[in-house]
Amino acid sequence: MPHRNAPLTETGRLRLARCVVDDNWPLRRAAERFQVSVSTAKRWADRYRQHGEAGMADRSSRPHASPRQTPTRTERRIIKVRVLRRWGPARIAGLLRLVPSTVHRVLTRYGLARLTHLDRATGRVIRRYERARPGELVHVDIKKLGNIPDGGGHKVLGRQAGRKKRSGAGYSYLHTAVDDHSRLAYSEIHADEKKETAAGFWNRAQAYFASCGITVERVLTDNGSCYTSRLWRDTLTAAGITHKRTRPYRPQTNGKVERLNRTLLDEWAYARPYRTETERREAFPRWLHTYNHHRGHTALAGKPPASRVPNLTGQYT
Repeated sequence: MPHRNAPLTETGRLRLARCVVDDNWPLRRAAERFQVSVSTAKRWADRYRQHGEAGMADRSSRPHASPRQTPTRTERRIIKVRVLRRWGPARIAGLLRLVPSTVHRVLTRYGLARLTHLDRATGRVIRRYERARPGELVHVDIKKLGNIPDGGGHKVLGRQAGRKKRSGAGYSYLHTAVDDHSRLAYSEIHADEKKETAAGFWNRAQAYFASCGITVERVLTDNGSCYTSRLWRDTLTAAGITHKRTRPYRPQTNGKVERLNRTLLDEWAYARPYRTETERREAFPRWLHTYNHHRGHTALAGKPPASRVPNLTGQYT
């Protein structure tokens, strides 16, 4: 694509060159006719003589030599430290005696600028994907949360007093389903993660997605006991849904629901000092509605999940 200020397109260059080479126009006459300098006219005429029409195409503006570019050997050392140790630019720069901005520039050039883009186990770049339509794949997971004792936990009482009160408070289990394409989520809080609870949750989650016009085709879970049970298998089979499981010790395969779990912790579960578990649970439906309908999602160009579900009404109200 020609530069926006270029006086000639490829067709214009070819016409100029043919006037000089084929029709024997003087360079000055051709330059005046096409409103370019004599040196420009000569350049395109010479290229036409050497390469024909192919020579009229744009060439790379990259310099032939970049003496200030980081040596390849140094770049490889930077990448090796990044992959093996998962360090940021400042620590890598300190180890290799470089400037942090140089390290950051190299990491950006090789697509390694963010640690979240690397697999924690292997250090390799995560291969991200997104299904083409809602319902093609739904991620399901359970997140275990410590209950808040009456009167508040350590955020209200301080760490030492809160630790004493927490004893015997028990746990809650957050069952969550996230649509891969839209990131639309359905979630419930339960007292356990038994197979009966998981199966009942999925029936309600499927009904919710159906009410949004989404037909679930596949479900992806980890290898928890409730998801490997016959009850879970029969529940999905009865609905005509294919069950997929992640590889053992590879939670990042179910990354979209894992990421939502982190968002839940940051923006709801631990977002403010609740005084009781009941108070925290009462705040959950409102937060989930905000997430689905109003909160901008970075993977969706700042739009909420509801924006990707055509049949979901009232999505911006």
